Amino acid sequence: MTNKIGILGIGSYLPEKVLSNIDLELMVDTSDEWIKERTGISYRRIAEKDVSTSDLAYEASKEALKMANLKPEDIDLIIGATVTPDMLFPSTACLVQKKLNAFNAACFDLSAGCTGFIYALICAHEFVKSGMYKNVLVFGAETLSRIVDWEDRNTCVLFGDGAGACVVGRVNEGGVISKILGADGTKSDLLYLPAGGSREPASFETVKGKKHFIRMNGREVFKFAVSIIEEMVIKMSNQSGCQIEKIDYFVPHQANIRIIDSAFKRLRVPFDKVIVNLDKYGNMSAASIPVALDEAVRTGKIKKGDKIMLLGFGAGLTWGGVLIEWGV
Repeated sequence: MTNKIGILGIGSYLPEKVLSNIDLELMVDTSDEWIKERTGISYRRIAEKDVSTSDLAYEASKEALKMANLKPEDIDLIIGATVTPDMLFPSTACLVQKKLNAFNAACFDLSAGCTGFIYALICAHEFVKSGMYKNVLVFGAETLSRIVDWEDRNTCVLFGDGAGACVVGRVNEGGVISKILGADGTKSDLLYLPAGGSREPASFETVKGKKHFIRMNGREVFKFAVSIIEEMVIKMSNQSGCQIEKIDYFVPHQANIRIIDSAFKRLRVPFDKVIVNLDKYGNMSAASIPVALDEAVRTGKIKKGDKIMLLGFGAGLTWGGVLIEWGV
């Protein structure tokens, strides 16, 4: 049996409805120029009212299974990464299992904000490595439009909906080379959703106070993100013995073009090695990395044998990275 563990197939799904910066000009005090200059975002996708996070995850998962040439019954475990679950329980992973008819799979969700997909991918790697499971389905899916205050111009311009998924298993070629995870709970107040949990259950007061919407200290999150990207790239390069210049592509969380630009300038990485699609989709939290990776693979940008570094950072504050040789 091969000791290499990697991605067998990948897929993504995006809602059809497009919300442009021009549309936002009619909703809130902002402008297309202001949004693009500060974020790099021009469009984002918005799920219809009757579409939930599990619906998006289901569609992305079907594509991942198709590329992996596996059936739903071949999946042993489903790990869902999301901060916008259909409901507090059961897990969104269980709902996706039901839609797929993947009834041989154990299921759970994890919450690591925008780093969620990386956390889930590394969990999947460890489950396969231990021999407990053979094929693990991982998805990052979000309907962030449901937790955005559309009257707050500082946050509503940033977020969009979407889903990405992959199947992790043993591979003959390529696979995971290096990985890293981290968190700093002392910075938990920089990016959070105040109400809806046990501390502040939903009430008239929490709704009136707009406590069911994203709150973010953009300046501090920006500083954190730039420094942690640099730190992760250097650490994984040293861990693996793979020099930074030998990495073919970097797929960072798609939060803000200025974060991405600043971090990779500090690393002296040519920008044509950085996969960016946030101009089309905005920040999709746990979905952003798998969607960007899927697009780069399906358009032929990422090819078999390429070394790719996936880099996440988000609420918690959390961070994580995976260096992988693409083998599909």
